[in-house]
Amino acid sequence: MQEFGDRVAFVTGGARGIGYAIAQALLEEGSRVMIGDVNEESLSAAKKALGEFGEVESVVCDVSDASAVAHAADAVIERFGRVDILVNNAGVVIGGAPGEFDLDDWRWIVDVNLMGVVYGVETFVPLIKSHGQGGFIVNTASMAGHGGMPGLAPYSATKFAVVGYSESLRRELADHDIGVAALCPGWVNTQIYESDFSRPSKAGRQLTAEDEKTLLGAKEFFATGLPPRVVGQWVIESMKRDAGYIFTNRDLRGAIDERADVLRAAYDACLASPLFPEEGV
Repeated sequence: MQEFGDRVAFVTGGARGIGYAIAQALLEEGSRVMIGDVNEESLSAAKKALGEFGEVESVVCDVSDASAVAHAADAVIERFGRVDILVNNAGVVIGGAPGEFDLDDWRWIVDVNLMGVVYGVETFVPLIKSHGQGGFIVNTASMAGHGGMPGLAPYSATKFAVVGYSESLRRELADHDIGVAALCPGWVNTQIYESDFSRPSKAGRQLTAEDEKTLLGAKEFFATGLPPRVVGQWVIESMKRDAGYIFTNRDLRGAIDERADVLRAAYDACLASPLFPEEGV
């Protein structure tokens, strides 16, 4: 996608962090933008702030609810008449150890991080196809979608899924001139760590002193990450060159190389084994 003027975008998780930054970057390129978010108060503030950059509207949207995503799509069409760009950005994270996760928390992170993307795609792709002028889909995954992270197994699992899903979509939608990219950021200065306390097993619970200490530590750590603004601008540049992957942090290249080396070594072991025929299956 080279031109963004007169294009219409829907961005989930658009009230803060990366979603807000992508929305701002799209507006600066001349696109009209609908932002969706589950937090109505943050959404209202974001709409007001983004209004300085262009034409923006907002809709409350819980991406884990297919009907809410459908409602958001209706709102986009009613307000702007079409949609060209879908940014499935909303996401959550939970930490813990195997054997200690509440299964309701597992279902929650899958519903938001994976099914939220699925609902977005299944709802918006027919709308993008309908005008025949192509478009673009950005699915926010993570570097955790390219390497398992200790203590964050559910998060990594959902982000691996988003990467694989995006790869398939990219091949399937190419003939419709709809580009697809998996956004795989590393450390970015956002408040995603707060979502750990919104999981079903913790929702509504009074924060303990230990919880407050954990939050403060996470805040200090994430504050060292990339400014979301940089990521938003890079997403636009990456869409212009039809990137399939959008990476951010320079210092994480080693993780990609390490994974590639491990996979190559495992496949070389298969090739060297006498158990497998040299040709055929």
